[in-house]
Amino acid sequence: MSSIVADIKIPDSKLAVGAAELLREHGNDLLWNHSHRVFLFGALQGKSAGVKFDSELLYISELFHDLGLTKHYSSPDKRFEVDGANAARSYLQSQGVSAESIQRVWDAVALHTTIGIAQYKEPEVALIYSGVGYDVMGENFDCLTKDVREQVVTAFPRDNFKHKILPAFLEGFKHKPETTFGNIKADVCALLMPGFQRTNFCDCVLHSPWTE
Repeated sequence: MSSIVADIKIPDSKLAVGAAELLREHGNDLLWNHSHRVFLFGALQGKSAGVKFDSELLYISELFHDLGLTKHYSSPDKRFEVDGANAARSYLQSQGVSAESIQRVWDAVALHTTIGIAQYKEPEVALIYSGVGYDVMGENFDCLTKDVREQVVTAFPRDNFKHKILPAFLEGFKHKPETTFGNIKADVCALLMPGFQRTNFCDCVLHSPWTE
């Protein structure tokens, strides 16, 4: 792994390397490459916008952002984003990281799919959201040049990512589809899970135990 990609240095502190080792141990190549692209795309957008951010915290957030999809970290009843955030918190606590930094990483991981909120929070939270949006959906695609994109993808290949990531999402939460209520991952269940029925917020209101 190159330590500098598109003029962005990949953090190599003991804390960062330890987090990377957890992703290597419990993730796969799809998540490894995706997570690193997300870090680079987020950092590149932050750099371009002149945003000051903690590169180490951003990197660690990216490493954990999809670990909640893995069997090792997946809970039976929580959103996968929360599982990843909890895993990050446990790791950082074990390393004596400050409560403020831990909370920032927790928020970055937990909110990385939360449209309309994450982009208005602290830089690391906003940039992981931007990095995910760029790699997964091509949001603000032209904010980075073709040359920069190619440098990132050469270092961390997409390898048919478009067609692999949706099944990977489903594999991570097919045992708890109810956790997709109210968030965009319900779309994954609707596409790939036969017989899936979305929970409807209006039904929850109208059929609540209240009489009026």
